[in-house]
Amino acid sequence: MKKTWVFLFTLIFSSSVFSQDLLSERIRKLSGRKKSIYFDKGIFHNGSTSSSSKLTKIRHNFSKKNGYERIVLDFSTNSVPRIYGHISSSEKKIYIDLFNTELGKAIDSFGNSKFIETINFFPIDKDKISLELQTKSKVNAEVFYLESPGRLIIDIRS
Repeated sequence: MKKTWVFLFTLIFSSSVFSQDLLSERIRKLSGRKKSIYFDKGIFHNGSTSSSSKLTKIRHNFSKKNGYERIVLDFSTNSVPRIYGHISSSEKKIYIDLFNTELGKAIDSFGNSKFIETINFFPIDKDKISLELQTKSKVNAEVFYLESPGRLIIDIRS
């Protein structure tokens, strides 16, 4: 009987040891300009904007001079939609949720990237999109947005 309780206790609480504790993560509010502050883990958001938009394009460029690759998400509006994301360098992933956003039909191949292995899209419903950027290695990122037109910028370096 005692072995059964030990087994059940271990089974129930061992999953919490290996799960992700997002409450302990630092939460950052996105800025509308580049600050050159890179981080390898944490949550980011842009506040409570209610702008509806369409994700029209994703592009990237590696700058050897600056030492980072810039990932740009282009939107159809002058401002960015509501954004919520999480960077986990240990998982080698960047998660981004876009609210009040549709996925444009013109999004095609991303091409070869220095730091990004794959980008997966998960349309939750007609106006919510989740993106998962799988990185090739552990990275640091700076995330900010620009307006007129609306763009989410992710600068990635190792």
